[in-house]
Amino acid sequence: MGSTGVQIVCVALGVLGLIGAIVCCAVPRWKVSSFTGSNIVTAQSQQEGLWKSCVIQSTGQHQCKNYDSLLVLAADLQAARAMTIVSCMLAAVSLLVVFCGADFTTCVENEEAKPKISLAAGVGLLLAGLVLIVPVSWSAHTVVRNFNNPLVISAQKRELGACIFVGWGAGVLLLLAGGLLCCFSRPGSGAASGATAKYYSNSASAPSKNYV
Repeated sequence: MGSTGVQIVCVALGVLGLIGAIVCCAVPRWKVSSFTGSNIVTAQSQQEGLWKSCVIQSTGQHQCKNYDSLLVLAADLQAARAMTIVSCMLAAVSLLVVFCGADFTTCVENEEAKPKISLAAGVGLLLAGLVLIVPVSWSAHTVVRNFNNPLVISAQKRELGACIFVGWGAGVLLLLAGGLLCCFSRPGSGAASGATAKYYSNSASAPSKNYV
């Protein structure tokens, strides 16, 4: 079983990753306006997220509008909606499981079950990280491809928003937390230590015999 310090670090990394995933899901900054053409109007900029798009005036005024229909959205945006929500749910459930099986909690008193619980939480965090990185990378690929496409007019080109980078960072944190938990959680170690302690206890309590 991993040390208490390693488990605390994994919990901290998992919480930061979960916060990053929630930010990616809520903040509409996946795609931002690209000012590359000579005729681009810079008086306003456009930001697009998973749920709505916003227009920001040069005066600082925001105007946001929800997408009219899910069916008219691009495939990467539809997948990103579902996968980011699944990532948030997996990360939240895995963190709750970590608390149940951690050495610094008493939710589970069975020492043999704690390594298995921590291992399951580590797998959940790994899946949460992968499920978050996939849609973020897919959206980034789409933005870069359209940006370099000469057939796309300058007014429709977008650049990578802040949520793309936050999503990559959050995914790496979740992967790191899950990997550490999987490495330091060894099912069977609790049973082995328990058997060893029982052996020494029985040996100490056994009556000694004097041989002539």
